[in-house]
Amino acid sequence: MIVHIASWILLMAGAFFVVTGGIGLVRMPDFFTRLHPAGMTDTLGAGLMLTGLMLQSGATFVTLKLVLILLFLLVTSPTSSFSLAHAALFAGEKPWTRARGAQGDESMDDETSES
Repeated sequence: MIVHIASWILLMAGAFFVVTGGIGLVRMPDFFTRLHPAGMTDTLGAGLMLTGLMLQSGATFVTLKLVLILLFLLVTSPTSSFSLAHAALFAGEKPWTRARGAQGDESMDDETSES
């Protein structure tokens, strides 16, 4: 009974982090800041859900497969976020800064440096 409750707590916590990451994707101002909630909450949410599923499956071959999936996600999710950010920088995408504003108005940089 305790294992069942613990697995459901992990599954619900993982779902919470995945939904929170989805909300973070909508609320962030640009591509680079959207990579953070996408990469972090995806890894954490999927990790918690896979751990909950491991508790549900018990000591079986399925648990070994879930561990391998978890290890694969722990390696590939941060790597893909880094690769996407690097490719965007290489393509000339500029990160959003408070001085530039949400529209990317670079004339604000000149106004802030004069004062």
